[in-house]
Amino acid sequence: MAASRVTVHFPCPVERVWQTVTDLMNTAWRGDLARVEILNETHFVEHTKSGYATNFTVTACEPLCRWAFTMENGSMSGTWVGIFETAEGGARLTCIETVNAKHWWMRPLVPGYLKRQQKRYLDDLRRELQK
Repeated sequence: MAASRVTVHFPCPVERVWQTVTDLMNTAWRGDLARVEILNETHFVEHTKSGYATNFTVTACEPLCRWAFTMENGSMSGTWVGIFETAEGGARLTCIETVNAKHWWMRPLVPGYLKRQQKRYLDDLRRELQK
């Protein structure tokens, strides 16, 4: 299992960070996604630009505080937790992600992949919030 915890500060209200992150209808700011398919209130599927699908199940939704879900695709399963806080001069978002590779040969690659994915996501989010 690989785990990553990243905390970032954004110079905008926590409400704006929450709305951007949790709005599955508006994900054009995500550079890695082609689309998001919303199945119901707690289930959605992200489709990457390369056509790979990942299934998500929301496990916690506490507005302006915490959003969490499980995720699974053919290569991995895991969890993601976002903790949203008001901070001096803006908002703080802590992302905690754990990933289990489904194939033994992928396990050494997962930590680096996880770091790259989180960096890309947070870079995309930062650009969106600066608009």
